[in-house]
Amino acid sequence: MATNNIIADFNKREKLTGTNYDIWHNKMTFLLNEQELYEHLTTTMTRPPKGSTAQHRRDLEVFEAWSKKDSCARFTLLNCMHDDLIGAYEHCPIAMEMWDQLRFDFGGTFFTRLRNLVLKFEIYKKEPKNSMDEHLRIMSAMIRDLKMLEMRFLISSKSRL
Repeated sequence: MATNNIIADFNKREKLTGTNYDIWHNKMTFLLNEQELYEHLTTTMTRPPKGSTAQHRRDLEVFEAWSKKDSCARFTLLNCMHDDLIGAYEHCPIAMEMWDQLRFDFGGTFFTRLRNLVLKFEIYKKEPKNSMDEHLRIMSAMIRDLKMLEMRFLISSKSRL
């Protein structure tokens, strides 16, 4: 029950949009740690070959338990994305593959991400279907992402000195 509340609370605030990957990544790390699912983002397991020994039955039970938790991790990741992104990642067979693909798609290098965010901000226009509140939320999110990227740049620059 508490897990469902955590996910519901997360979904009220911020889902992955593609421009908020850094904060989303951090929140998902905390959420999946809390659910004891984080290991599924870093490990994989294969179904044991067919057999009829007691060891095979134990291995199969372990795999099935892992598979069930991996499905929970995949569902949590998908549930915490905006609807338009779900279709691009639901094909991933395991949570680790989805996590890696998300990092590849949205993690990018600093300068690439900065250029993309600045460009997006400069060409952004209010969509007629969006309310003014939604428009301001999107603009605020872009500004926040630009500030966060700027802070990371300043921190990394100081650490190089």
